[in-house]
Amino acid sequence: MPAAPTPRPSRRERPAKPALTREGIVAAAVRVLRAEGLQRVTMRRLAQELDTGPASLYVYVADTAELHAAVLDEFLGEVDLAPVRAAGDWRERVEAVLGSYGDVLHRHPGLARSAVTARPSGPHYLNLLEGLLALLQEGGVPDDRAAWGVDVLLLVATASAAEQSTRAQSPHAGDEWSALTGALENASPRDHPHVAGRAGQLLSGTPRQRRTWILRMLLNGMPETPVPRPEGPAERP
Repeated sequence: MPAAPTPRPSRRERPAKPALTREGIVAAAVRVLRAEGLQRVTMRRLAQELDTGPASLYVYVADTAELHAAVLDEFLGEVDLAPVRAAGDWRERVEAVLGSYGDVLHRHPGLARSAVTARPSGPHYLNLLEGLLALLQEGGVPDDRAAWGVDVLLLVATASAAEQSTRAQSPHAGDEWSALTGALENASPRDHPHVAGRAGQLLSGTPRQRRTWILRMLLNGMPETPVPRPEGPAERP
């Protein structure tokens, strides 16, 4: 006589799923990113992770862009802000904070590219802004110029991290660099007189040296470059 099938537990006997929260959704997104990469951080994948339907997630997160911004904010908690409170030249301390910021992005593939367009607004992003603005104030940068300048500093650091992380992952990076080197070294003096003969200068410097130079250029010029008068209300999408 065949054995009777094992009855499935009723819904009342199953352990209750934890209630959905925005914090829980973001935590699940961070787990997926660490294990599978940012490209897998989608509403559908998170619904699987949390054993729910994708539609239920939209109650807490508007779309994937907002989700990626929230994930980015979580990782910004890893940025070392100790230089803000340390002694020493304010420019070097700005560079140290932005260097840590770039390192955080570089450690997590895909995060740097997402950070180019993501707009975090969480507590870790505000802490980063607060620290950088404090250093700019210490350096005597007027408030209005610091407010615009901090945006540019983060943009440069983000773009640099995105470029380097993309190259590190690309199997064709070596070939692309060789092609660029060849094009610059063989530039025609007649067609490209300003390029010809300057390949060494155009290709010189390590990524870190170039990032440091860009930041120094921005920091040195920021106090001397006035912000234009507003022509109307801010129009940022």
